[in-house]
Amino acid sequence: MQTTITGPTRATLAATTLIDSDHPSVVDFAAEHAQGTNDRERAVSLYYAVRDRFRYDPYRVDLSPHGMRASQVIEQGYGWCVPKAALLAAAARAAGIPARVGYADVRNHLSTQRMRETMQTDIFIWHGYTELWLDGAWIKSTPAFNVELCQRFGLLPLEWDGKTDSLYHPFDGEGRRHMEYVGERGTFDDMPLERIVSDFATTYPAWQGLAQAGVSFDADVQREAR
Repeated sequence: MQTTITGPTRATLAATTLIDSDHPSVVDFAAEHAQGTNDRERAVSLYYAVRDRFRYDPYRVDLSPHGMRASQVIEQGYGWCVPKAALLAAAARAAGIPARVGYADVRNHLSTQRMRETMQTDIFIWHGYTELWLDGAWIKSTPAFNVELCQRFGLLPLEWDGKTDSLYHPFDGEGRRHMEYVGERGTFDDMPLERIVSDFATTYPAWQGLAQAGVSFDADVQREAR
């Protein structure tokens, strides 16, 4: 049976409150980093800009609508997988490339000790990625882990060519378990924030406390990577 691919719609190019592709900082970011002669090259350029210019930081999580906006990643200089995926989608839309956000549940074998103790599980629900419409297909990309973090943790940086899906490696650079996808939550034209907040409150009641505690993800990574 042949699968029908649903192409882009107006919604996959539209600005929303959370995927705020019309925000001046997003527009400027897209204008600077969407480099190339076609949509695929421009999308790849945006991917690497989002991946590496903004540090991955899962300790400083603000689940308010303001805190989860794509433009906030630019304002703060850091983010975690969900808002960084939203930023890539927003920047792509600002550059005229249809984009949407997707989510999966993953088992992460290489989080920090503090993160594991706080979350009480190695399952990360609502892990964010981005889908972009390129050459007649939706292609997945995952811009969360910046290259410096990967180097510290011994992870393989996640590359993307705009032709095939870019999802996390099952093993790290030394053959240890890294990321295992355990369930798909689907793709969305806008971030389903209410559902994410509700599920996080049930699954990770202490997670947001890391932000109030003032602890440093970078320091924890550096200490555990020695």
